Amino acid sequence: MSVIDETHDPRRESWVTSAKGHAEFPIQNLPFGVFSPSRGAPRGGVAIGDEIFDLRAGLEAGLFSGDAARAAEAAAGATLNPLMALSSGPRQALRKRLSALLFADNPERARIEALSAQLLHNASDCTMHLPAAIGSYTDFFAGIHHARNGGMRRDPNNPLSPNYKYVPVAYHSRASSVRPSGVAIRRPNGQRKLPSEDAPSYGPCRKLDYELELAIWVGPGNALGEPIPIARAGDHLFGLGLFNDWSARDIQQWESQPLGPFLGKNFGSTVSPWIVTTEALAPFRVPQPARPAGDPRPLSHLWDETDQREGAFDIALEALLMTEGLGAKGLPPHRMSASNTTDLYWTVAQMIAHHSCNGCNLAAGDLFGSGTISGPTTAGYGSLMELSNDGTREITLASGETRTFVEDGDEVIFRAHCRKAGCAPIGFGECRARII
Repeated sequence: MSVIDETHDPRRESWVTSAKGHAEFPIQNLPFGVFSPSRGAPRGGVAIGDEIFDLRAGLEAGLFSGDAARAAEAAAGATLNPLMALSSGPRQALRKRLSALLFADNPERARIEALSAQLLHNASDCTMHLPAAIGSYTDFFAGIHHARNGGMRRDPNNPLSPNYKYVPVAYHSRASSVRPSGVAIRRPNGQRKLPSEDAPSYGPCRKLDYELELAIWVGPGNALGEPIPIARAGDHLFGLGLFNDWSARDIQQWESQPLGPFLGKNFGSTVSPWIVTTEALAPFRVPQPARPAGDPRPLSHLWDETDQREGAFDIALEALLMTEGLGAKGLPPHRMSASNTTDLYWTVAQMIAHHSCNGCNLAAGDLFGSGTISGPTTAGYGSLMELSNDGTREITLASGETRTFVEDGDEVIFRAHCRKAGCAPIGFGECRARII
C-alpha cells in the first residue's frame, strides 16, 4: 500500500497561484494526463491548479535525475503506458520531485519560476487526450445496490445472481470506443423490443442511460499464466479516474440473453482525462465495509486481511445533468445523485486478483470500469434506469423539464472529491459528454 509522506502535508502550498486551495488539483494531488498545448504534439503532463506542468519541458530543463528522471521520461510521451508499467518506486520518486519543484518554499524556486513559461501551460488553452493506449477494457458489476436494483425487475425475491457474492462479476467490452471527457457520444441504433411488442424493430435507442463508475487503470501487468496474488494486487493499480459506461438499455435488454452485453454497451464510453495516482490517494484509503451478516466470505484467492483493512477508497461521487432548458434559464447542471465508492461490494484489489486468477495477462494501461456505483437510497442511484424505474417514473429538473432517460443535446457530468479532516481535499476533474 502507498505511504503518507511530505507530499500529502495539508500545510504545503505551491508557488503556482491557482493551486492554492484548488478544489481539484492542489499540490497534494498531482494527477497525470496527456495533453496538447495550443501549438504542440500530445505529451504527458501533471495538473497543478489551473495549469499543466509539461514533463517533456521539465526533462529538457534538466529538472529530474535518477528514478525521478526515469519516470518523467516514461510519462513525457503521447501515452502514459510506459509510466504505468514501472514499479511504484520511480513513480514515488517523480511525485516527490514534482512536489518539491512546485513547493512555495523550494530553494530552487527562483530558477523554476524563471522557466515557468516553458514548464506551465494554461489548462483552458490545452486539449486533453486519452491518458493511455487502452489494450483491453473490462467492465465489472461491483456496485451491489445497482446490481440489486437491476435484478429486482427480473426476480424481486432473488435480485442478485447466485454467484454475485462469491465473484466480482465482469465482462469484456470494447476498448476502441472509449473516448476522453468532452467528446460527444452519438445515440446508437440497434434492435430493441419492449415487452408489449410482438417483434423487435431497428432504430435509435429509446432508453439511453449513463452509469456512474470508477475508471481503474492497471499499472504493471503480469505474464500470461501467472496469476496476481490478492496480497500483491494493489501493486498493480496505477490510479483511478471517472468513467461513464453509456448504456442503450432497450438494446441491452433485448440482446443480452444468453451471452450478455454487446451493442447496448460498445458504442461509446467516456473516461476522465486525469488519473489520480495510488500515491495521491493514500490518505483516503479506508477499510472495506463489512459484509452483511450471512454473506459468504470470499474464497481464499480473493481474501487478504490488509486489503480488507485499507483496500477501499473514500471518494464522494456526483452525477449531474445539463440540458438545453437549464442552459436557457441560466441554471447550473442538475444534480441527479450523490454516492460514494464505499458502496462497492468488492475492492479494486479483488477485481485485479480475480481478473488474473486464471492466468489472464493484464497489461499496463488496461482499463476496468467498477460497475455503476449506487447508494442504498434513491438519492444515490448512479443511473437513470434506477432513478426512473426503467422509464416509469419521470424526474423533474430545476428547469421544469422532465427526464426518464437521456435525450439528444443533454450533457452528463460526473465529479468526484476526496475529503478528510487533517488532509488537503483533492478532486478528479470532470468526466462529461453530450449526446448527439
